[in-house]
Amino acid sequence: MSEIQKPIGWEREMIKMKTGTFYGIGVGPGDPELLTLKACRILHSVDVIFAAASTKNEHSLAVNIASDHIPEKTPVHQLSFPMTTNRQEAQKAWRSNAGIIYGYLEKGLNAAFLTLGDPMTYSTFGYISKHVKRIDPNIAVEIIPGITSYQAAAARLSIPLVEGEESLLIVSGAAGGDRLRQLSAKPENIVFMKAYRNVTDIRRAIEEAVIEYRCTGISKCSLPDETIIQDIKEFENRPPNYWTLIIAKQKK
Repeated sequence: MSEIQKPIGWEREMIKMKTGTFYGIGVGPGDPELLTLKACRILHSVDVIFAAASTKNEHSLAVNIASDHIPEKTPVHQLSFPMTTNRQEAQKAWRSNAGIIYGYLEKGLNAAFLTLGDPMTYSTFGYISKHVKRIDPNIAVEIIPGITSYQAAAARLSIPLVEGEESLLIVSGAAGGDRLRQLSAKPENIVFMKAYRNVTDIRRAIEEAVIEYRCTGISKCSLPDETIIQDIKEFENRPPNYWTLIIAKQKK
C-alpha cells in the first residue's frame, strides 16, 4: 500500500499493535516446585518482571519463589504498596504503579506481575490490572493461575476442603470474624485467610456459630519454617505470623 492509500489513523493503530502483553503470574504459596510449567515458561519469555513490596522494605517473597526461573538478564522491579486500610492512599499507589508498568507495555515490552498464590484471589494484581486497563483498554492481559495457600494447606494437613454437597467460604480475616457472623446460614467449611491481625476475634466468631467447628491454623505453608497449630487458642500466647490462615471444618 502506498503512502497515499494508507487510511487515516494507521500510525495510531500500528502503535496499538506494538504494545506488550501484561501477564499476571501466580507463583504459588511458597514452595518453588509448586510453580506451574506455564508460569515458568512465561517467566523465561517476558522482557520485564514486577512484584509488590511493602513501603517498609524491599523484600518480595514472590520474587524469591520464582527466582530460579527468572533469567539473569531480565530486569525485576519491586513496586512499593502501602499496607493500609486507607482506600485513597491505596488507590494512589495502584494508579502510580500501573503507570510505571504501562510505560514498559506501551514500548512493546511484555511484562509480568508476580503474585503469591493465585492472581485472582486476594491479590494486588487484580487492582493493578484494572488500572492498567483504564490507561489503555486495548492492552492484552493474560492470567496464569497459581496454587493458593489454602489449597496447599489442605494438602499439607490432609484436610479435604469440601466433600459431597458441602459449601466452602473463603474469607479475609483481616477485619476479624464479622463476615462469618453476618451469615445466617453457616457453611460447613471455612478458610480464613489473612488471619494474622485479628485471630482472637476470628476464634470467637467460630465459637459463636451454631455449627461446631474443628479448626487448624498454619503459618508459612510449604516454606522451610512452616508451623502447624492444631489448637488455634495457642495464637493468644504466640501471635501468628503474617502468612497465617485457618481452616475450620464442621465436626461430624
